[in-house]
Amino acid sequence: MSDVLVKIAGLTRHFDVSKPLLNRVLQREGRKILTAVEDVNFEIERGSTYALVGESGSGKSTIAKMLVGLVQPTSGSVLIDDVNLASASDESAAKLRQRIQMIFQDPFASLNPRWRVREIVGEPYAAFNKVSTAEISLRVDELLEKVGMSSRDAMKYPHEFSGGQRQRIGIARALSSDPEFIVCDEPTSALDVSVQAQVLNLMRDLQSSLGLTYLFITHDLAVVRYMADQVGVLYLGRLVEHASRVALFQNPKHPYTKMLLDSAPRLDGFDRVHESNGGEIPDPINRPVGCHFHPRCEHATLQCKSTSPPFKRDGSSVYACYLD
Repeated sequence: MSDVLVKIAGLTRHFDVSKPLLNRVLQREGRKILTAVEDVNFEIERGSTYALVGESGSGKSTIAKMLVGLVQPTSGSVLIDDVNLASASDESAAKLRQRIQMIFQDPFASLNPRWRVREIVGEPYAAFNKVSTAEISLRVDELLEKVGMSSRDAMKYPHEFSGGQRQRIGIARALSSDPEFIVCDEPTSALDVSVQAQVLNLMRDLQSSLGLTYLFITHDLAVVRYMADQVGVLYLGRLVEHASRVALFQNPKHPYTKMLLDSAPRLDGFDRVHESNGGEIPDPINRPVGCHFHPRCEHATLQCKSTSPPFKRDGSSVYACYLD
């Protein structure tokens, strides 16, 4: 069995954001295509955590949704144990979906407010026919205790819990299909800092005990430093750098990665040297030609403004930049 559980190859997603046909005709406008993700490639080894970081609008959540089958790729593939999720047969796809789950950013919006916790956590058991109906209640109680809740909580509704408790319920639901791979879409961003630490510790403990593989979507570099084994940096839908956690924090290569690290708050003051002009992320519909980051980069050359840089390797880091 290969050490690689998840392989992303040439993953691309376009969204048609054009106005209705009649409006386009009257206003003499063409179609508008938003490229949310463009030719993204990476692999995730079994039992490891791969973190995707980047500003809002960089394509992180779109990749997360493609990995669990909620959004279909325009091109490229998502391979789970070398099986393509998009082109798999109905039977194979059903088995794959059982092995993949997702923890959502908003723990309240992701839980059905009309269902009790027992129904929420027990639904995957019923959907995948993993156990008999008589066993579901017992399994739900076990899962709740595993995530630090009580079996008494099973008869309550989501609104009766705090944000951290609701996220624990979301984690229990994700575990109920016995998955191997969990996509975590900013699972702690809506929580207080002290609660974030508790949830992250829980997720690490579960990964260790159950052998889980995580894709961790976040914009919090402190979370990346704590959780990740490998890190991918996204900018306007493109992967601009991939490195081990240690290499990324000790010696970032891409100017955008350096900008992200320089922008992170520090307790000892903001005394880092910034490598970019800052500014806002460009319009994703009208992205800059060449390297998308060049309007914000102090080191941009004419070559950066005309052609997209190829990837090159330096130690354990792979990055797309013309700078040495």
